Amino acid sequence: MKMVTFRDMTRDELSQKKRELTEEYFNLNMRRTLKELDNPLKLRTIRRDIAKIETILSEDKLGLRRIVDTPVSILGGSKSNHSDDKSEKSE
Repeated sequence: MKMVTFRDMTRDELSQKKRELTEEYFNLNMRRTLKELDNPLKLRTIRRDIAKIETILSEDKLGLRRIVDTPVSILGGSKSNHSDDKSEKSE
């Protein structure tokens, strides 16, 4: 996955994805010891994705770049919020 995809995720989603990838990496590594894998490069991509997630989490921890706690909407704000703002200004 691309770094941009991971940066759009929330902290909880990143943690969940890291757990899934770690489990998948473990399972593939175990299968590799028992027999030959169909796609041995999958191990490398999973390992790199885990490293990307850990980098994002450590950047957040150090305060270099913050993770958004709520998913970002593509559409921006809702229209109901804008109409509420206008009604408050007119009062």
